[in-house]
Amino acid sequence: MHPSAQKVALAAQELGLAIEIKEFEQTTRSAQEAADAIGCELAQIVKSLCFTVNDQPIMALVSGANQLDERKLAALCGVGRKKVQRASADAVKAATGFSIGGVPPFGHLTPMTIFVDEDLRQFGTVWAAAGTPFAVFAIGPEELVKGCGGTAVSLKKE
Repeated sequence: MHPSAQKVALAAQELGLAIEIKEFEQTTRSAQEAADAIGCELAQIVKSLCFTVNDQPIMALVSGANQLDERKLAALCGVGRKKVQRASADAVKAATGFSIGGVPPFGHLTPMTIFVDEDLRQFGTVWAAAGTPFAVFAIGPEELVKGCGGTAVSLKKE
């Protein structure tokens, strides 16, 4: 198993989560690539989107079928829309320890506020990145929210 995927497995174990990491030959970097590799609905993919708000990292875990409404995210953070900035690749790596395309929902270097798209709750199982652009794991939506210490909210652009 790739060392980054091993970090995710260890983080899950420390959280009391039983996950099985699946590694693929083809990339699972985008939500569509992940859904195609796994053979699940696009909406079951957990997109890990990193932002900075007042120089602090935050994460939005969004259903693969949804587009994030950044105004909703700003309101949840108690700031104006212009204060919410997409994190650079370097900032994502510094905050999480993982590169874009493989950022898991937990096991980050820096504690951060995490919001989870409530639309993920409609599924028994969702799939999240496991540290690399070639690895994912299945998890129940409630376990996801609890494991990442997140808050389930409406994040979808209407």
